[in-house]
Amino acid sequence: MDKDLLPVSIDSVRVSMVSPHRIVVLKDETERFLPIWIGPFESDAITIALQGNQVARPLTHDLLKSVITESGATPSYIVVRELRDETFFASIIMQVDGKTVEIDARPSDAIALAVRISVPIYVKESVMERAAIRPSQTAEGKVTKEEAEKLEAFRDLLEDLDLDDLGKGEGKVKED
Repeated sequence: MDKDLLPVSIDSVRVSMVSPHRIVVLKDETERFLPIWIGPFESDAITIALQGNQVARPLTHDLLKSVITESGATPSYIVVRELRDETFFASIIMQVDGKTVEIDARPSDAIALAVRISVPIYVKESVMERAAIRPSQTAEGKVTKEEAEKLEAFRDLLEDLDLDDLGKGEGKVKED
């Protein structure tokens, strides 16, 4: 495993009630938060798994879990490995027939799978450096100018969200 991989947890899945936008917020040990835009179906898939809910028929990520385990592969971890042109890239790392296999995936799909198969989630340090925020608050309760510049791609969504409670709970779902 690369030395520049940082373990993260899912801080929350955020749903805006005034727009169709969703984000999953990952948190590292130093309280940096990495917001990643995801689709509504992936948001639901992550939330269902985090809450331990069962569905009547397998979702796509449940099917993927079954295919992986029935084929004899052993998932090791997932990693958000790159940020290019405002798009995050992830990989699912597995052991197959004694070899390490890296499968390209969207972060949302990789995270939905990771929750189902209970494997660690990592983010490359270079991605955290480029895109993570620290919720340092000014007296007025707004993010600093530097943080706002880093979040330019998320500005519209974040204006609809209340980020005051970031870090106050692991794996919760927040609806605004």
